[in-house]
Amino acid sequence: MFGRFIRNRAGNLSLTTALLMAPMIGAIGVAVDIGNAQIAKSHVQMAADAAAVGAIAEKSTGTTTSYDHGDEELSESETDALKLFNGEMSNIPGVTIQSVSVDVKKRGTVLSSTLTYSGSIPTTFSRILGQRTITFSGKATAEFATQTFRDFYLLLDNTPSMGVGATTADINKLVANTPDQCAFACHIVANGVENKNDYYNLAKKLGVTTRIDVLAQATASLMDKAKQSRTVSNQYRMAIYTFGEKAEDIKLLEVSPLTVDLDDAKQKAAGVQLMTIPRQGYDNDQQTSFDTALTQIKDKIGKPGNGSSSQTPEKVVFFVADGVGDSYKPTTCTKKVTGGRCMEPIDVQYCTALKTAGYKVAVLYTTYLPLPTNGWYNAWIKPFQSEIATRMRSCASDGLFFEVSPTQGISDAMNTLFVRIISTPRLTG
Repeated sequence: MFGRFIRNRAGNLSLTTALLMAPMIGAIGVAVDIGNAQIAKSHVQMAADAAAVGAIAEKSTGTTTSYDHGDEELSESETDALKLFNGEMSNIPGVTIQSVSVDVKKRGTVLSSTLTYSGSIPTTFSRILGQRTITFSGKATAEFATQTFRDFYLLLDNTPSMGVGATTADINKLVANTPDQCAFACHIVANGVENKNDYYNLAKKLGVTTRIDVLAQATASLMDKAKQSRTVSNQYRMAIYTFGEKAEDIKLLEVSPLTVDLDDAKQKAAGVQLMTIPRQGYDNDQQTSFDTALTQIKDKIGKPGNGSSSQTPEKVVFFVADGVGDSYKPTTCTKKVTGGRCMEPIDVQYCTALKTAGYKVAVLYTTYLPLPTNGWYNAWIKPFQSEIATRMRSCASDGLFFEVSPTQGISDAMNTLFVRIISTPRLTG
């Protein structure tokens, strides 16, 4: 008898192990189902966040409406929000939404929206324990203050590369009329005396419009847009900076201090000039340091606020450039160097520093047009041409990037980006 018992111990152990394994497998299965439900909820929450933001518009009446699979009559803003939510949900398989409610309110100058939802996801392993679904719920809230106070710090690239033609036709005209087929209208001023025969003056004689010409007028026009958009006279303040007046002394140049006098800022903006150089090839053409400009403007801005009052304005760096740096960076350049000269798409770490400090960064990228007849361009810029726009986009805060193609006007683009800034709702929960 005892011998048989000894011989059967393996069978007893197997039975015991099987009995112990069942709850272990069940527990693991439940954990997997819960994990799947958490992942599903995170996707639904992202859809809810997008819809809460989408519900806010200045046309909102502030009505409150609940929605349960199409039974109620909805306001326009709520319909837009639910279309967006349902559109996002169509990309999330396996989730069933039981209810959605949208609450849009307008109190004074503040629009707010709340989207509340509940849903479920079917289980896999938990079914053996009798639980066929896992339910979850959540909400997303967003707010848009129509009277947000903001300080704009316009940082305008006026370095020699902005002397290129504003359109392909302008570029071709300048190339065709210069002995060395140069596409850049360099502005030469030596010892305080302007060179009347430089390509800057030639461009004016030919009727060639350069990027800096368009940028100056666009910045001036932006002041009119800001005046039209404000609801109180001190809602928006503007400061204007360029990369410097002359290549011999490169430093941030204050064209206009921070002011609520937008007429004065407009007048000063219209006078923005191309940075001068004392001669062709001065300092190996190393006059475009985004690193320096973005670092120095940070020291000018001050502490950012939430925009709720003129004492606590939001701070926005409105950066306009063609995206190609050209400076002396022998060891930190992101591309190959020649004699310490660094030509590279913008190094975004300096943009990141601004955003980390709490400032918004709006970027208007004035497309760096290819210069196929220029040997310097072909050797040094063409290899990274495709990266320029990508890096400029990475420089910007979410949603605050705009690129100007040769067929678009810089003025329209600046106005569009400005409106995008002042019309952006924010998630509050």
